[in-house]
Amino acid sequence: MPRYEYRCRTCGSTFELSRPMAESSAPADCPAGHGDTVKLLSAVAVGGTASAPAGGAGGGGGCCGGGCCG
Repeated sequence: MPRYEYRCRTCGSTFELSRPMAESSAPADCPAGHGDTVKLLSAVAVGGTASAPAGGAGGGGGCCGGGCCG
């Protein structure tokens, strides 16, 4: 289930809630009980590494996938 970050406009605290995507825009009370909150935009972190195809052949390349362009 996705986690969403919110900030309370009354006390300034920042908190997270796990909720379904369909409820991401629903109002959220802060842990202190205040109802004036706003959902924050969060950066997404993606792990992993990229590597070139075996043999050093370059792929990719814009609109035609590195084939016959240019």
